[in-house]
Parts: sequence; structure tokens; C-alpha cells
Amino acid sequence: MRLIKKLFIALMLVMFTYQSGFCADVWINDLRKLFLNNEAVIYEINIRTFGAQDTNKNGIIDFDEAEESGTFLNAVSRLDDLKRKGINTIHVLPITPVGKIKALGTAGSLYAASSFDSLNPQLASKESALSIEDQARKFIAEAHKRKIRVFIDLPSCGSYDLYMQRPELFVKDKSGQPVIPADWSDVRLLNAGSEMSVNKDVYNLFKGFVDMVIDLGADGIRADVATNKPAKFWKELINYSRSKDPQFMWLAEASESWTEPVSPYAVFTPYNKLLEAGFDGYYGSYFNLKNIKTGKELIELIEKTNSNLSGYTEHKAVIGSFATHDEMSPMLINGQRYVEMIIWLSATLPLNSYFVDGFDTGDSYIYMWANKKAPKSYTDDDYYFVHRGKIDIFNFSRQPGGNNKFVAWTFAIANNLKQQFAPVINNGKFVPLRTSNPSVFAYAVTYKDKTIIVTGNLNFRNNVDTTVYIPHFNADTSVIPIKIENTPIAGRGSYKVTLNAGETQILFVENLELK
Repeated sequence: MRLIKKLFIALMLVMFTYQSGFCADVWINDLRKLFLNNEAVIYEINIRTFGAQDTNKNGIIDFDEAEESGTFLNAVSRLDDLKRKGINTIHVLPITPVGKIKALGTAGSLYAASSFDSLNPQLASKESALSIEDQARKFIAEAHKRKIRVFIDLPSCGSYDLYMQRPELFVKDKSGQPVIPADWSDVRLLNAGSEMSVNKDVYNLFKGFVDMVIDLGADGIRADVATNKPAKFWKELINYSRSKDPQFMWLAEASESWTEPVSPYAVFTPYNKLLEAGFDGYYGSYFNLKNIKTGKELIELIEKTNSNLSGYTEHKAVIGSFATHDEMSPMLINGQRYVEMIIWLSATLPLNSYFVDGFDTGDSYIYMWANKKAPKSYTDDDYYFVHRGKIDIFNFSRQPGGNNKFVAWTFAIANNLKQQFAPVINNGKFVPLRTSNPSVFAYAVTYKDKTIIVTGNLNFRNNVDTTVYIPHFNADTSVIPIKIENTPIAGRGSYKVTLNAGETQILFVENLELK
């Protein structure tokens, strides 16, 4: 194979050139279009920790020592860094007020909403004379100045506090008590009605949320556990939002892997019915990567996901749900190599990239004070509660982040490469490639005589030798190595390579289009 002798770093410097042109003063929402074209590179943040200033480095925000938790205003300081890393969309975890009764954690879970049409006072800067609404508007406007879109998380359930105020909004069990969905002990299940009859009280609650976030300038909504409300409920709400903003994007937390309701008393609407109701996309099942051992399994997952997105009147899309806030840190699962694999799969597959704050620097989200008694609490819970290995959504805790500079560099390079190769990735044909080793996956994305070849070793303990079979490939094929550690040896219709444990290899091939 004749490898074009261009330094990888030179290629990346060209791709990584910082674009400093900001948008015009008037922001025009294009998130839905961006998302449906698989061009969104999404970064999930918790405002309460995103700009947190833990000066004594104990992992907790000590207000009596003048430390500041994350706010809408101090979040602005991190936007330029996200822009440089190739992020063009932010998913903001819930910004609604949180319940304090029967709470989880000392600050309360972000998903235990005590109101749906007001903002969480914990996210306001006390140093500003601006109202909390104007602080939120400023954060979103600053993101827009950097051409970063913003969508907001819509909690699925209500807090116990809200139940005490408005019990008529909630599902009751046979004994007349509000229903606890799954094991989410801090929330109660809202009664959204059925396909025959939507509950207008709950609908109006969510309609108020839509009005609020559109008024703040947000570009879309992620619906938490969208499966536990009727399709008719969502169809009416989505149509309402689109009457205000046709480009308003809706992402459903739903998967073909989820087939059961969160409670025997809950509605269950499968992902396909949600897409038919108007959602632009869903989570898919890429979070199952952690359980996949063979290349065949991964290829089947990709092909199944691509197939599931077809057949709708309007185009639909999916996110790379490899590592959401509900998933354990990839660093704890298979280490740095696994993190890198997620980065490169996200950059080369036809999907919207999705990452959690701290992922890009290798945070393991291990909080040493977890489940210990707190000296002070802002809820009725005296203990720090966290899910091991997951970003904290329950306490006033440190800003997420690790110290892995190589992962940070790879993250930025891959995200910007995704933008450079967008015409190939988004318009091209996905072509599975056969390999000689069962632990190795290989695929190509090909478009107009340009082809990206991705190969990966799902064995995270051992190096493997493999042959990758590619039609019309030969020793004279011009290849640019985007990411390699061992040089492939070309043959007729194939190449041989040794992949290190967990290694992902990326090649760009010119003048080759696979049918």
C-alpha cells in the first residue's frame, strides 16, 4: 500500500484551525436541521457543577468558604473551550427547581422537579443584579454567539414536594398512594393519561415548560424517559412547540432495548411510536457497546440502528449513547482505549456525537465523600448520594474533569475531523467489512470516491492480528493514515494489520468507492 507521506499532525492542524467568526446578533435556530443531518456534536452539562469553583479541592462546594457552585453566568467562561473542542450543541440537564422532601443527595436530584415553569434558584449567581431568567438567557445567548446550540432536559416525573401541592397530577396505586417509578425513590409518576385521553392538567404542566424554554431562547428539548407518556401526548406538545419554532428539536430518551414500563401503573410507548409522534431522534442502543465482545455483534447493532431509522415520513436520527449520564464512566469499564474507541466511533458513524461533561478528560466520577454523612444539607437528606462512576446530579459538587491530556487532544481532533468529513459520513454508504479475527470490527463509509475505513479491536487485554477484506483494494491504493499504531500491509483485496489491545484504527482512502 502506498501511504501518502504527510505528517498526521500537519493534517490535523489544518482541520483544527479555529474558526473565530461568530454569528449575527439575531440567532436563527437550526438545531433540528443540524441534528437530522447527524452533524450535532453534543456535550451534556449539569449547570450546577459545570462552572463550579471548588478551590480547596475536596470535591464539594463549601459555601461557607466562599466557594461557588455552577451558575448560568459562570458557565459562560467554559464556552470558548467547548467551541475549540469541536462542540456545536449543549444538552443542559434539568434547570427546574428540585424537591427537598424525600430527596436524594444534599442538593436534590435534578430530575425531581418541583415546578415545570420556573428556574432552579440554585443556578442563579448572587453576584448579579440580573433576574435568574435573564441569567439563563445570557448563557444561551453567549452559546449562540459561538454557534453552539442549546437544548434543555424535560424531567419525566414530579418531586414529592409537587405531589404534596398538586396530588391530582399523579398516578395512584391501589391503596391511593402516589406511584414510585422503578427505584427512583425521590420522584412520583405523573399521570399523562392514555392514547384515548390525554390528561390536560399534566399536558399544561409540560406546555408551560415548553413556553419557558422557548422564551429563554433554547433550541430544543430532550424528553426524559419519553416512553412513559402516550404518543398522543407528545404529538400535541411537539406540534405546539413547532408552531412557535419550526426548527425546535425533540430528542426522546428511548431505546429499542427498553421494552418494559417503569412501573406496572405506567404507560409504555415504544421508541418507534415516539418517532412517529414527532420526535426527531432517540437514544438507540449504543450504550450496549460495553457488553459487546465480537465485531459481528457491533456491526449488527449499527445496521439494526440504521434500519430502525428508516421508513418514517420525516427523516429521523440517533445519538451516540455510548456514555450518557446514566452510564458508568468508560474509564472504569475498559480504560483509556475504550474512551478513544467511543470518540472515533462517534466521529465516523452516521449519528450525532454525544458526550458527558468530563468524558473528554477521562473523569472516572469517583467521589470520595459518596454516601457519607454531610455536615450540611439543603434537603431532608443528610448524606451525599451519588451513583458510582457517574456524573453527580445530586449534590453541590466539583466541576467534572480528569487530567488525561491525550484523551482531551484526541477528543478535539476527532470532533473537528467529523466536521471536515461530514459530506462523506452523512451522505455516504455504510459498508460492513469482513475480518479474519472475531474480536475485530471493520466498516467503511464511502461517498463519491472517498472512503473512511474504521477498524477496532474489542479485545481490551491482548493484541490481535487480523486481515481486513476490502473489494478493489490493492498495494497502489492511496491511503492517508488518520490514526494508526502499526502500519497495515496491503494485499489484493485486503490488508493485514496488528491491532493493539482496544486499538481503533482510522484510514482515509481516495479514489475508492465501495458499492
